[in-house]
Amino acid sequence: MPKKLKISQNLDISIIGGGMVGVSLALILSSYKLGWKIQIIDSCSLSAKSNSTLDNQFDRRTTALSQSSCEIFTALGLWGKLNVNTTPINEVHISDKGFFGNAKLTAQDQNLPALGYIVENQAMSDTLFDEASKIDDIEIIDKAQINKIQPVAEAVELCYSKISELDEIRNINTKLLIIADGAKSNTRNLLGVESVTKDYGQVAIVSNITLSQDHNNIAYERFTDSGPLAMLPLRKIEGCNRSALVWTVFPAQAEKLAALTKEDFLNELQLTFGFRLGKFIDASPRHSYPVQLITSKEQARSNIVIVGNAAHALHPVAGQGFNLALRDIAALANTLAKSVSEKKALGEYRVLEDYVKNQKIDQDRTIFLSDFLPTIFGNTSPFIRLARNIGLVALDSIPLLRRNFAKLGMGLQTKGPKMFIARPLDSTASDPE
Repeated sequence: MPKKLKISQNLDISIIGGGMVGVSLALILSSYKLGWKIQIIDSCSLSAKSNSTLDNQFDRRTTALSQSSCEIFTALGLWGKLNVNTTPINEVHISDKGFFGNAKLTAQDQNLPALGYIVENQAMSDTLFDEASKIDDIEIIDKAQINKIQPVAEAVELCYSKISELDEIRNINTKLLIIADGAKSNTRNLLGVESVTKDYGQVAIVSNITLSQDHNNIAYERFTDSGPLAMLPLRKIEGCNRSALVWTVFPAQAEKLAALTKEDFLNELQLTFGFRLGKFIDASPRHSYPVQLITSKEQARSNIVIVGNAAHALHPVAGQGFNLALRDIAALANTLAKSVSEKKALGEYRVLEDYVKNQKIDQDRTIFLSDFLPTIFGNTSPFIRLARNIGLVALDSIPLLRRNFAKLGMGLQTKGPKMFIARPLDSTASDPE
């Protein structure tokens, strides 16, 4: 039996997870131009070309980008490239099926070009990956299996092997390990970090729906007895009007909907949603996943940080998961950059603890909103139903309440330190000086 080849490497920052959060973090860290050697490690193939078909390894999921996310990508010099594939939300319409209450939030009320933007995950992932692959300081390791992680003096040692090259073991000594490999994080589990799961007893069905009429850049959030139903505006493809569906239902109902033909599924969706978007003509392949709130009991140890869904995976009702993660990683990068100027060691626990403390208010507020909405709208008590519909009427009628609620959804109420990025990644952009 041949002896396994061992390769050792010293790095500044290793990011486990090459999804949108992990790659965005690598790009933000690189933008400070502090000479950090950054590595992204993922178990899947991260090649944009190999995932070019939406119905292949990527599903039809979409992400709602808030105004705060737009500002972060603008600071990075990436918004122009991302914006090509986004659809602006000019208005959000909130309603409670079978009841009188409804509310409308508009970009005009906020004096902004949009309340947010909808982008298909595939398009966004490809753009971010393409940018990261151009940067010399970022090394991308895909199709890799993490075998061992252990803390060592002022660093973390991890061992991984390429899935296609199991006879080769690579040992990494990294000053800072950042875990961003999703809600069911294997890395978090390897480190023995516990998490708390709240199961809503619901399943989210996602699909892209072709419409008979233009969505006019309106996002709909309709609360039903089984859970919220969102229709989010998407860009046209070959002249077809499209919206992204996120339909939260009970598991038994999800099984029935999954068994329906496409035509019968569209009929059921039409009965539940109505005809505000005209007739539903077609649907992309449906995907579903259980709806849970998963929070990590720890976000930082010496030389280790947990971010993204590995730190907090939220209910999709308010579309806040990725936006909160992006604000977190922007704040983390800012904290790490400041620590360099203060001559502190990369990965020092006190520095990481400061990051967690600074983000606590934003995290708690966002998690509360994402948990409160499905809980209150899922309550069948007549008194609760009356109260929430009065609340929707108040939201629609009181400008100050409406503006503050919209700011919360856009991630603009954060009181923490403002993120500063040293210079944009786009080499054609001018220096901030």
